Amino acid sequence: MDPKNRYHTNATYLHMRLEFLAVIVICSVMVLMHAKEVNWWRFAGAMLYIDLIGYIPGAIVYHRQGGGPIPKIYHYLYNIMHSFLQGMVAVAIWAWLGGFEWAMLAIPIHLSGDRGIFGNVLKPTTLSFEPVKATPPDLSGEAA
Repeated sequence: MDPKNRYHTNATYLHMRLEFLAVIVICSVMVLMHAKEVNWWRFAGAMLYIDLIGYIPGAIVYHRQGGGPIPKIYHYLYNIMHSFLQGMVAVAIWAWLGGFEWAMLAIPIHLSGDRGIFGNVLKPTTLSFEPVKATPPDLSGEAA
């Protein structure tokens, strides 16, 4: 991928997913090594808030509308909440308020899980909120 070719091949998509799987493994090992120090309630909260705000509302609306188009705000909420930038800000505020704790690793574990395990990246507003195989454009009549 580059600025003029913004798509994944099967190989680059697999490579991206493998990198995020490595992040999950590393962060999970770190959490498990410090399991006695982890506040598991905060860990669970950090895992859940991303989807409670960024995925579940859009999924509910999408399914209530029978899988049709939904307002773009739900795509934007998903993209904001599933952004590593949002995660870094959340961890920075959390650390500023109470200091570092191992439960903070729930955020990169969640975001990397979405990308590495489920293959989800940010949601373009032009595509369905839930994954649906898009019909490729007919390029047979285009000039080379």
